[in-house]
Amino acid sequence: MLLGDDMESSKVVIITGAGGGIGEGIARVFARDGYTVVVAEIDETSGQAVADSLKSEGGEGRFIKTDVSDLDQVRAMVSLTLEAYGRIDVLVNNAYPTGKGMTTVDQIDDARFDHSMTAGFDAVRVAMQAVYPTMKAKQWGRIINMCSLNGVNAHAGTIDYNCAKEAVRALTRTAAVEWGRDGITCNAVCPGAMSKAFKQRMEEMPEVLEGITKMIPRGYSGDPEEDIAPVILFLASEGARYVTGNTIHVDGGGHINGVPWKP
Repeated sequence: MLLGDDMESSKVVIITGAGGGIGEGIARVFARDGYTVVVAEIDETSGQAVADSLKSEGGEGRFIKTDVSDLDQVRAMVSLTLEAYGRIDVLVNNAYPTGKGMTTVDQIDDARFDHSMTAGFDAVRVAMQAVYPTMKAKQWGRIINMCSLNGVNAHAGTIDYNCAKEAVRALTRTAAVEWGRDGITCNAVCPGAMSKAFKQRMEEMPEVLEGITKMIPRGYSGDPEEDIAPVILFLASEGARYVTGNTIHVDGGGHINGVPWKP
C-alpha cells in the first residue's frame, strides 16, 4: 500500500547499515534533501532511533530490520520498500559486519571467509538484482556501493574484508556496463571517515591512526555527514547521470600515496 500522494512523489533511497557511522550520515543528508529514507539496519534500537530522528527533524524515515548476512532479509528489505512506497530511486550498499578482529591469509578459516563474502558481497549483489526491475522500468536509478582503500591497497590483516570489497568494485563496474542503457548508474565510493567503528578500532592502536592522519593531504579523517555523505548525494543526483562505473575516493587524498596500515 502506498503511503499518500506526497510520499509517492518523494524519491526513495535505501541505505543499508544506516543505524550509525557513515550510513547514518548519508541518511541524514538524504533526508534533508527531501528523500524518503529507508534505514536498513540489523540493530533495531539504533535503526529505529535514526528513523525517528529523521522524522523529528522534518524528514521521512522508515526502519526495516535487515541482516545482510541473510540474503532473504535483503530481498525482503527491497520488497517491503516497494510495498510501502511503490518505488526505489537510489540504493546505497553500506552495511558490513564489524567486530571480527584481525586475521591473515594463512589463518582465516572457511566459516569466517564465507560469512564475510555473503554479508559483504552477496548481499550487495542480491540487493542490486532486487532493485533492478523497478529502476529499469522507470529508466532511472542510482546505485552507490561503499568499498574501501583496504582492498585497493591490500592492507594486511583484513583479508576477508579486502576480498569482499574488491569483489563489489568488480560487480559495480560490470553492472555499470550492463545497466547503463537502462538509465541506471553504478559507482563505488572508498571513504576515509572517523566513524564510530573506525574510532573504536583506532583506540586499540593509536600509532596507526597517527600514521594515517599524517598521510592524509587534508590533514584529518573525514566526518561521515559533512565529508562523505554529500558526495553520495551528488552521485544520486541528476547531475551525475554521466558518471558511472567509477571508484571515487572520498578520503582527503589519503589514497594518493597510500596510508600506513600495519597493526
